[in-house]
Amino acid sequence: MNTITTKDGVTIFYKDWGSGQPIVFSHGWPLSADDWDAQMMFFLGHGFRVIAHDRRGHGRSSQTAGGHDMDHYADDLAALTAHLNLKNAVHVGHSTGGGEVARYLGRHGESRVAKAALISAVPPIMVKTAANPGGLPKDVFDGLQAQLAANRAQFYRDLPAGPFYGFNRPGAKVSEGVIQNWWRQGMMGGIKAHYDGIVAFSQTDFVPDLKKITVPTLVMHGDDDQIVPYADAGPLTAKMVKNATLKSYKGFPHGMCTTEASTINADLLAFIKT
Repeated sequence: MNTITTKDGVTIFYKDWGSGQPIVFSHGWPLSADDWDAQMMFFLGHGFRVIAHDRRGHGRSSQTAGGHDMDHYADDLAALTAHLNLKNAVHVGHSTGGGEVARYLGRHGESRVAKAALISAVPPIMVKTAANPGGLPKDVFDGLQAQLAANRAQFYRDLPAGPFYGFNRPGAKVSEGVIQNWWRQGMMGGIKAHYDGIVAFSQTDFVPDLKKITVPTLVMHGDDDQIVPYADAGPLTAKMVKNATLKSYKGFPHGMCTTEASTINADLLAFIKT
């Protein structure tokens, strides 16, 4: 397996396929690089080099007890890009991975980066605060942690079967395979990483990071996102990033990279080639 070891001794698994301009994919909570299957195959077929890693504590990476915060996530991503000596890369992040990309750019700069795409992403900040009155109350995220701690296996069945992919909506085309694949990826990771990760994705303030980003950035968000509500995420992020374009998708769910892969892939390709 392809792995790197971080300066604090964590083993990070990654996939690195093809050649050409690199596209680096950062996955959502609590999944793995496998969540990018539809994008990895598509862009590999279009002549790009595609790279995706399992975040620390997730997938095939070390189930470490600590370091489950955005600074460590960004530092791990920076270590990977340095190890592979990537240049002119496009960074694509979904959900928590969008926060990882934003923090990576804010913390490590843009010298290796050409463009970025934030898909259904958690920035600017998810939790409700005085400065973010449209956010979700903290007890929502406390509830997620409680469900995780009580019965992770059942929680990881209910989330994809319901709001993550919009399968709880009337008339939705439910895919049992997609649900089971989400469960498989989630259960591969460590419960401590996933428990702490809820705080990382919900309480991190990405506003300073977003204001530092200058590379062309595509912000993609579905208006029926039941995990990262549209109004307090995509539009606000697009306003804060200097060179951002907001692309909204009517009726698309949080997991639209999977359920609406053909649309998302086509729009990403057009953005990268522009």
